[in-house]
Amino acid sequence: MEDGLEVYTRPYDPQRPQVCVDETSKQLVAETRTPIPATPGQPQRVDDEYDRRGTANLFMSFEPLAGKRHVKVTERRTAVDVAERLRDVVDAHYPQAEKIVLVMDNLNTHKPASLYEAFPPAEARRRLEIHDTPTPGSWLNMAETELSVLAAQCLDRRIPDATTLTPEVAAWEGPRNVSKCRVEWRFTTQDARIKLKRLYPSIQLG
Repeated sequence: MEDGLEVYTRPYDPQRPQVCVDETSKQLVAETRTPIPATPGQPQRVDDEYDRRGTANLFMSFEPLAGKRHVKVTERRTAVDVAERLRDVVDAHYPQAEKIVLVMDNLNTHKPASLYEAFPPAEARRRLEIHDTPTPGSWLNMAETELSVLAAQCLDRRIPDATTLTPEVAAWEGPRNVSKCRVEWRFTTQDARIKLKRLYPSIQLG
């Protein structure tokens, strides 16, 4: 935990961007009957019945100090899929960076092993400095916070398929990047040592 919190105290450096990554799933749901449009004084009305059409995965990379985020809609969330998305972070989003300081949680596919499963050893961890959040502390990953905003502002409705989902997510992402919406992180190592004191080892002196 303290390792991750130390990362968040580092100043902005475009050559060593701090990038948080996380992912979530979206249940794809289609209407079985055409909704009745909203009218003055009357909200849109939808039928209780719906048609489940599987799920889509959304992979988020978020640079909190620059207010930049990118969301990729995918069909699966396997180790190789994660590795491919991380390669996008390195090669497509930060091609000029000397090192990418990567923060991710302890999901079973969010491991260096996923990179080695997908790429040769010399390629696997190229230009990555990886920091894991604690197993019960995924809230320390700022990409999770940004995914919560995405869920509330864009995903809280019926979306039938990935073809519809992809431009909807892009329409949410674009204005937030233009306005450089950042996260102001205030929880420090000192706060952790006070508020989470019970989680630290107890050392008896003397």
